[in-house]
Amino acid sequence: MKTLRELIDEGQTIAAHRPWPRALVGEEAWLQAIGLLQEQTCTLLGLWGDNATVHLALLDEARKEPALLSYECEDDSYPSVGRLHAPAIRLERALRDLSGLDPEGLPDTRAWLDHGKWPVLRPLGKTERVAATRKRKPYPLLSAEGESLHQIPVGPVHAGIIEPGHFRFTASGETVVRLEERLGYVHKGTESLLAGQAPERAAMLAGRVSGDSTVAYALAFARALEAALGAEVPARAVWLRALMAELERLANHFGDIGAICNDAAFAMLHAHCGLLREQVLRAAAACFGHRLMMDCIVPGGVRADLPGDARRRLADLVAQVRKYFPELIELYDNTASLQDRTVGTGVLSAKLARQFGCGGYVGRASGRAFDARRMPGYAPYDRLQFELPLREEGDVDARVWIRIREVEQSLALVEQILLALPDGPVARPLPAANAAEGVALIEGFRGDILAWVRTGADGRIARCHLRDPSWFQWPVLEAAIEGNIVADFPLCNKSFNCSYSGHDL
Repeated sequence: MKTLRELIDEGQTIAAHRPWPRALVGEEAWLQAIGLLQEQTCTLLGLWGDNATVHLALLDEARKEPALLSYECEDDSYPSVGRLHAPAIRLERALRDLSGLDPEGLPDTRAWLDHGKWPVLRPLGKTERVAATRKRKPYPLLSAEGESLHQIPVGPVHAGIIEPGHFRFTASGETVVRLEERLGYVHKGTESLLAGQAPERAAMLAGRVSGDSTVAYALAFARALEAALGAEVPARAVWLRALMAELERLANHFGDIGAICNDAAFAMLHAHCGLLREQVLRAAAACFGHRLMMDCIVPGGVRADLPGDARRRLADLVAQVRKYFPELIELYDNTASLQDRTVGTGVLSAKLARQFGCGGYVGRASGRAFDARRMPGYAPYDRLQFELPLREEGDVDARVWIRIREVEQSLALVEQILLALPDGPVARPLPAANAAEGVALIEGFRGDILAWVRTGADGRIARCHLRDPSWFQWPVLEAAIEGNIVADFPLCNKSFNCSYSGHDL
């Protein structure tokens, strides 16, 4: 079987695509690429449609090189990737809903994002308006056979302030036999909204795909657009972006650690972690003008420089966390009732984590050593020292410990960034408009976020695709909960903390 590099070299290379290679290939090469995924010599990074073309983003595991293969669909169909590689199934279902391109041989042909309420069919393809009164067909949930099984429907509306998603449990007594998810309730039409926008407006939309990852999405979009246009970003802006990304990681990890403990009925840790999260958010507001740092990263740099007292504020934050956080870790580790709930619960096997290319704390808690800051890597992380925490257990406890260790690494990264932060401007105008394509992979707090951008000759966004890490984490949550009791689902779910909004686009 040919390698990914050989498939790229033999295809029709798209010269205006940066920084990874993209090649237009025929059916034979497309099938070869599916074989690479099936053999797990390549990892799936993304799959999306663009007019009558399907794009497949892959990572060559041996060479550590990403690349894109594109296939032009005849009669609006293409050979299904999900037929032989399960992680692509939901991507292909969504692609068909959005673009109308049909994956031949797809084992699950149910709609995914389209719940029958859209005023149009195929909004990114050959759009067709439909009557507002079109009859909605019931969604055919999967069945499970066996004695004494019962079903428990949960959602899509949940208790508290939480996004909608439906979970259908099939259980034998209290033991979960099967979990099936149905998402798509918060589909916002993001990719349709991005088309035709000026870069500044598009950056704002990208930063709102998933609010808790606004820095990560804005960074991914900006880097993809800058790659397409060949833009040079000032060094100080590059370092400030990394500073924002690490503050976002800290805030979310504190929130998650506390929330996981709260779902195990240990509210005290939830309260203390909430206090630390609040301190991070206040420091972010003081340094960047917004608690979540929304709209602070713009194409070409960052919106504003640090105020004069920012270094002191951030140094105080690091000192405060380093003083109190170890006590919380000790409390977590030495509370037997808490350990009883988290250790051995919701185990995700290393095999599944690797097959689905799970990133972030989900993948690293199951032994998958992947971090986009290291590979393919991007500035300034190539000049920063940090460790990649790994665990092999794959349970809730392991996902907590990965977050704990990442908090420690992010604190060290904040210190290094403050020490090495260069002087100079924080933004530059983008180069003159031209038709080009760019791609970026960056590390958000959940894992790797993919952004692909195609600009028109007028400089506006012709097409943009954004892929959340949750696309590869939601499916394996279904596997991780099997064999656990129903009451442990909130705990498992929070330890994954997948994004509804980021997934639903």
